[in-house]
Amino acid sequence: MSLRELARVVQTSEVTVRRDVRALEAEGLLDRRHGGAVLPGGFTRESGFPQKSHLATAEKTAIADLAASLVEEGEAIVVGAGTTTQELARRLARVPGLTVVTNSLLVAQALAHANRVEVVMTGGTLRGSNYALVGSGAEQSLQGLRVSKAFLSGSGLTAERGLSTSNMLSASVDRALVQAAAEVVVLADHTKLGTDTMFQTVPTDLITRLVTDEPPPHDDRAATELQALADQGVQIAVAGASGNPGGEQVPATRRAPLPGPRRGHVALRSGAGLGESAAAERGRVADLRRR
Repeated sequence: MSLRELARVVQTSEVTVRRDVRALEAEGLLDRRHGGAVLPGGFTRESGFPQKSHLATAEKTAIADLAASLVEEGEAIVVGAGTTTQELARRLARVPGLTVVTNSLLVAQALAHANRVEVVMTGGTLRGSNYALVGSGAEQSLQGLRVSKAFLSGSGLTAERGLSTSNMLSASVDRALVQAAAEVVVLADHTKLGTDTMFQTVPTDLITRLVTDEPPPHDDRAATELQALADQGVQIAVAGASGNPGGEQVPATRRAPLPGPRRGHVALRSGAGLGESAAAERGRVADLRRR
């Protein structure tokens, strides 16, 4: 339930509700979410596209800007469905020679007039709530596909289970997208960190990099989850980090052999200015946690 709805029900201000929600979360009686709260311990339900498109818009924009810098001229990539990946697609229109495979009508629409980008749609059945093609047709069309990177978002991300979503059909297609890529890049704003949903799409050991935004100083859960992900070898790229409006510099990585995403491989960093050591990366995440 949103803070606005809570304030209306109890007939008080949103400021008061926000303070009370923080107190209840400290006692373990509920879990805070972006702009609202849910009962603790349960799996979250998926919101529809109209609701998602208005959540964390500034964070999604910053994440999309940073994620777009990971895409190189002439690459072939897959882009999954979601509001964050839609923002990414809008920025990919200016990358020459790019081939984008997607099951998202919104991603395809964002690239429809990009003359230098080739868009390949999967088959499948349209899922109207998020404008994505799902089902056996979508999964079969991805068989035999080989690309360099997969860009995916989801409903939640934890170090324990990785990326997850609330819909079984969407999860199945996302897993097929992952199998087609050498590297997996997850786009998730801080409100999704520490959130677990019903269906796993990408286990943590298959996530090459997480592109996220800087958690607010009071968000200990997100900072803790970032630290746990970094400890498991996930490269963390923080968009709009303090003192660096353009985001943290993304470490250079060795390309994994095609096909398939990384399975426990350690990324190699090389070149002055291209990245930081793993210890420095974990230290940066730990610093976010202390704020």
